[in-house]
Amino acid sequence: MDFITSYINQYGYIVMFLALMLELLALPLPGELLMGYAGVLAFQGHLSWVGSILAAGMGSMVGMTIAYGVGYKLGTPFFDKYGKPLHMGPERIERMSKWFSVHGNKLLIIAYFLPVIRHITGYFSGITRLPFRTYALYAYSGSFLWVTTFITLGKLLGPQWEQFHHSIKKYFIIGIIVAVSLFVAIYIYKKFKVTIKKIAINCLEWIVN
Repeated sequence: MDFITSYINQYGYIVMFLALMLELLALPLPGELLMGYAGVLAFQGHLSWVGSILAAGMGSMVGMTIAYGVGYKLGTPFFDKYGKPLHMGPERIERMSKWFSVHGNKLLIIAYFLPVIRHITGYFSGITRLPFRTYALYAYSGSFLWVTTFITLGKLLGPQWEQFHHSIKKYFIIGIIVAVSLFVAIYIYKKFKVTIKKIAINCLEWIVN
């Protein structure tokens, strides 16, 4: 981390752009930490808050666009053969593709806040042939929401960012898990509403009798 932050101190926006682009291509870079540190530099007046958001947002957009193109061009056969080093083997591809083809556009917004998930959504969008216009709308919106959130938190917290980073990240993940759980519960209820009502009525009748 010190190695990367030293480059941010020296090259600023270029490093932010490249780091966020590479992370969204599944490279193990600490995106939130880098954005938080950029926010601290904005707090100190060394970087522009708007400039940091634009650099990080554009970098993540380019990364997601490349990932989509790779997934679209190479498709499932390539990842069946070479996906294991990226934790994208045949079983995960098949399982995720089925779920992603139904819920992918919604996942694109919240996926940025979930480590590992954000690294594969671009590829899966291409693999499942999600229309690019739909993909761009959700992926690019989620990108700027993500970078704005962490850079702003870094700016607001200033030097205290590193101290609170792990707690903030934990609460973000908990919040996202709760949101996803609610979404799944609502989806199940809408799809099986009649069956659920029948089961509930039968349970009540059994309790009363």
